[in-house]
Amino acid sequence: MLVFRVKRLIKLGAKSLWMHRLRSILTSLGIIFGVCSVIAMLAIGEGASREAQEQIARLGSRNIIVKTVKPPEEQSASGQESERVSVYGLTYDDAEHFRNTIPDVEVVVPVRRIMQQVWYRNRKVAIEVIGTIPWYPEISPVELKQGRFLSSIDLHYKRGICIVDESVINGLFVVDEPIGKHVKIKGNYYRVVGVVSSAGPVELEPSMPIGRPAPETTGGGVVGNIYIPLTTFRAVFGELSAQFSGGRESIQKVELQEIIVKVTSMERVLTTRDILDSLLSRFHEKKDYQIVVPLELLRQAARTKRIFSIVLGSIAAISLLVGGIGIMNIMLATVTERTREIGIRRALGARRRDIVVQFLSETVMLTLTGGLVGIALGSLIPYLVTHFVNMPTVVTGISLVLSFGISALVGITFGIYPAYRAANMDPIESLRHE
Repeated sequence: MLVFRVKRLIKLGAKSLWMHRLRSILTSLGIIFGVCSVIAMLAIGEGASREAQEQIARLGSRNIIVKTVKPPEEQSASGQESERVSVYGLTYDDAEHFRNTIPDVEVVVPVRRIMQQVWYRNRKVAIEVIGTIPWYPEISPVELKQGRFLSSIDLHYKRGICIVDESVINGLFVVDEPIGKHVKIKGNYYRVVGVVSSAGPVELEPSMPIGRPAPETTGGGVVGNIYIPLTTFRAVFGELSAQFSGGRESIQKVELQEIIVKVTSMERVLTTRDILDSLLSRFHEKKDYQIVVPLELLRQAARTKRIFSIVLGSIAAISLLVGGIGIMNIMLATVTERTREIGIRRALGARRRDIVVQFLSETVMLTLTGGLVGIALGSLIPYLVTHFVNMPTVVTGISLVLSFGISALVGITFGIYPAYRAANMDPIESLRHE
């Protein structure tokens, strides 16, 4: 009996909506665009958030990155620069202090970087040369693909060997096997002994860390990374770099651009960060370092994601609200048009709740249909955004359920008043209505 009544209600509601097809379609557009915008905005926000979190996660949740930064320029009493050579930043002694003083430290990796051009036969690409030690893969997302990484013997004898990442291979070794080949960097030849995966760019700051020598390449951007022993890097490139600012040349001496510290557990990350800061402040008179904790960045990214999702969802919910108001407006007009029909039904024995259910079912059918169409379009738009704009998007099941549930709630909420208004009409006055 219940199933028969439900089928009858659906049939009557569909028949009523079909009689005014154009009006029904136009009315449901508000719900369609509202649901579509909710899903699309949440998908774009989720995609951007996951991409940012993946980049930060690649730095390691147990890592602490200490970077060299250039302190504010000190001026002499006469207003001129007091020294021609500016000495600042992290030192090899700092790395030794970290390794020997802090008990929770598992690995300490000093890093030097410089932008250069690498040659192989008649081909050249712009790369970043990274001078480091054999334990670098323990704190980095790079993965060995072929050959080997650096060894202690390479470090001790300052060998002219290098490890290239896959991006460099695509630019230099088009058809040749890279292992065993020699590449040229700043007049020196390095034998390729290994291939690692591309780490990819991870931007923690809007600009390149100050203290890194200026790129010597022009145009095209950096293709990838080449890793050489830190001792070889120090012997070849030295610690001095020249920079031009305001027509003046300044010489800067920086021993290390970066020291990456890996602690024993995530619970010790923040405590170790404070110890590092205290230790560095004791040996550095100037604030020429910056401590970056990827774990904190991950937590901050998660908080930002929640705020971003709430803001986007609220903006999209306004479209649903407008659509709900449009539905209420149309249903009130429908009640006025069907006043005589309501009177006839009441005269034939229909109860008030029957009238309420009839009009409410029409409203719910209208919103649910709009919700389903909106879900289809909302799932399609993120795909198009990813395909044409190359922006990552993620459509989650929660966003689909949430948007569909909101559309149904909007239909019920904004349909109740017109339905009760129809049910409370005087049957006699309704029959007199022309």
